[in-house]
Amino acid sequence: MAYSAAQNWADEPELLDLAGAPVPHYGSGSLADLLPTLVAGQGVPGFTASIAELTPADRNCVFLVDGMGWEQIKAHPDEAPFLTSLLSGSRGGTGRPITAGFPATTATSLASVGTGLPPARHGLPGYAVRNPATGELMNQLRWQPWTAPRPWQPYPTVFQLADKAGVATAQVSSPAFQTTPLTKVALSGGTFLGRMTGEERMDLAAERLAAGDRSLVYTYYSELDGAGHRHGVDSDAWRGQLMYVDRLVQRLAGQLPPRTALYVTADHGMVDVPFDEDARIDYDDDWELGAGVALLGGEGRARHVYAVPGAEADVLTVWREVLGDRFWVASREEALELGWFGAPGECDDRVAARIGDVVAAAQADVAITASRNEPNESALVGMHGSMTAAEQLVPLLEIRS
Repeated sequence: MAYSAAQNWADEPELLDLAGAPVPHYGSGSLADLLPTLVAGQGVPGFTASIAELTPADRNCVFLVDGMGWEQIKAHPDEAPFLTSLLSGSRGGTGRPITAGFPATTATSLASVGTGLPPARHGLPGYAVRNPATGELMNQLRWQPWTAPRPWQPYPTVFQLADKAGVATAQVSSPAFQTTPLTKVALSGGTFLGRMTGEERMDLAAERLAAGDRSLVYTYYSELDGAGHRHGVDSDAWRGQLMYVDRLVQRLAGQLPPRTALYVTADHGMVDVPFDEDARIDYDDDWELGAGVALLGGEGRARHVYAVPGAEADVLTVWREVLGDRFWVASREEALELGWFGAPGECDDRVAARIGDVVAAAQADVAITASRNEPNESALVGMHGSMTAAEQLVPLLEIRS
């Protein structure tokens, strides 16, 4: 009997070490550091060049491709020959990527880009988070239910401050994004110009760069991400989109006015999650994971778990026991202290309660789905959100004229 017990103990899965989670490089090489570095080089007051490898330029353009992670470009050189040729010069010639920030998801990343702040400060720390004022989940990508944008994210954007300092500032994107709350809190400032096709955006971005002696232009393409979600990051549909993005970057690069630096980056990468019970843990059918939980937020690979008052410690214990060999499972306090959402100690008071009592970040190719409450999200092939290299590392490809 003693031998059997010892054997069973030895077979217990080993919990992931929280200290070993690859946290984002806030303050030196994250998406939140990009625009502050660029406008500091243009003489906009109040900013510091945090990404030390970048050289100042009078005109700066950021082309953000939704879902185009560093690992995905490296894995598809045939589909993206032009992008591949730029990899060795990424991040000021170092050949290294930058990090998205946690969670590696669109709403969080776009807010980090536009405000120059980490999630712990700008306050969009996930796909869906609890609104402390109402107790409801707030979807920060779709902005549902409606929440007043400015109190939710009160900081000015880098675009607003650059425009005020005399930099010719513009965003060139889909017209559908012009009036969204996410654009207002994350990307507003200067002139918004809506264009439908990728080619139109590239051509207009080049024109706007030439519109001032100092200029800052942001442009965006989302369809690669959509193909990855629906079909996976190794599907023909995704590969076709990557080929198109490769041509768009080359088109923009060929039109840059003098004294311009173009930076091609992304908001996150992506992983394909297998459709089996081991890889897709259905929260809606798991009584253990649901015990003591009031709300399940976040998304499949980066969950915010809000406990019933008084049950926080029990929920943390159960989630670690059930998932801790495949997810980094931390309390809110641990996640903040470890720097998941920003440097330790810099979380705004208004933001802390938006973060889950328990935060679970996937390390393996797994997801916590919710088949009944989140049917559409649970059916996605490609997912993102966590701190793995495939999700967290994004390019900072550079072309200068």
